[in-house]
Amino acid sequence: MTAPEAAAPPEQSRHARTFGLPVASALVLGNIIGGGIFLLPASVAPYGTIALVAFVVLTLGAIALALVFGRLAEKHPETGGPYVYAREAFGDFAGFLAAWSYWITTWVSNAALAVAAVGYLDVLIPVNDHKWSACLAALVIQWLPALANFAGTRYVGGVQLVSTVLKFAPLLLVAVGGLFFFDPANLGPFQASDDSALGAISASAAILLFSYLGVESAAVSAGEVCNPRRNVGLATIIGTVGAAVIYLLGTLSVFGTVAHAKLVDSTAPFSDSVNAMFGGSWGGTAVAYAALISMVGALNGWTLLSAQTPYAAAKDGLFPKAFTRKRRGVPTVGVLVTVVLASSLTVYNYAAGSAGVFEILVLVTTFMATVPYLLATAAQIFFLASGQSSRVDRSRLTRDAVLAVLAFVFSMWLVAGSGYQAVYQGVLFLFAGVLVYAWMAARRVRAG
Repeated sequence: MTAPEAAAPPEQSRHARTFGLPVASALVLGNIIGGGIFLLPASVAPYGTIALVAFVVLTLGAIALALVFGRLAEKHPETGGPYVYAREAFGDFAGFLAAWSYWITTWVSNAALAVAAVGYLDVLIPVNDHKWSACLAALVIQWLPALANFAGTRYVGGVQLVSTVLKFAPLLLVAVGGLFFFDPANLGPFQASDDSALGAISASAAILLFSYLGVESAAVSAGEVCNPRRNVGLATIIGTVGAAVIYLLGTLSVFGTVAHAKLVDSTAPFSDSVNAMFGGSWGGTAVAYAALISMVGALNGWTLLSAQTPYAAAKDGLFPKAFTRKRRGVPTVGVLVTVVLASSLTVYNYAAGSAGVFEILVLVTTFMATVPYLLATAAQIFFLASGQSSRVDRSRLTRDAVLAVLAFVFSMWLVAGSGYQAVYQGVLFLFAGVLVYAWMAARRVRAG
């Protein structure tokens, strides 16, 4: 905890807690595994089991990125993650771009998660019969995690740990239990599309590329983590590897329990897998509960992250000063602004009655998320190449350099997988941020 927080009044400190290793790991795992896993097996089934090869490649890249974040956090254990690393390496402007792009990613992604969660809620409570009842449900799903954040880091950590355990258990049931019902005849062809092997891997990878967004979660919240020099790196690796195990085993189990022809057209592959393993039709209800818990847990973690980066930037004068306000360990203004923006986007989505604009915005945010990744890995390469003794462990120089290059290449692959339109729109978002930076920089000069 920082000095001001340590001196906080008792009534505030009761609600503010630093995150230990279990909660920090749950933050990473919970943010990586949102709702996409429940559709991933069906999304890549048209390419055949060769999609598993793409998943393995992506997993290696995500682990390399996680290791880089862990190494950077050892030298820079402050709240902000990629923002802190980029600013230390390349100055205020690079730091601002990292903070700006990451902030946009979080609040638009929160809106997307809430809208997606309504689809699973409809299985349990019919809300999609009218668009405004669905909109109200999406807003409630967004504001409940926000209220947990307003209550303090003690409650954020509790919700994150419980939700991660609750969603991890059913997913692990399918991932491991499915192996006992595995039938190789269900796998279908290794390469089901007309593409070349490389083309099939690249095409399926484009769908899976964003499965590991969130590996930076512990690094972004490093200021709230107990003993961050040790625990941020460990939590990042534990969370990323845990997500990788669930992703790979879950996809493999679904491939082996659901016939390929049926899986290609499935809208609920995990439900179909549970039904195939145990019979009956209760799989849909079980998966709906698991998906809701997964998404609410992810929203809880992402809401905290959405406020942490602006908080760090605001302390350095690169975001409005209001974002520095903290209560019970949580940057409350950042949480409030984020949830209001996400709610506004949600209402706009339902009012417009068209998913097209919303889907474009979501694709843009996946590109925006890669900007801080690229800047953070480039910062590590800079620290290593410039030989700064305070930021480099010379005994691990070669290994760290290889990991940094692999993580940078992985981040570039994420950019390429975003698609031309998303990159084009994302660059416009970045340029809009330049105007904000100019305004904030001018204020700093006048104040000086």
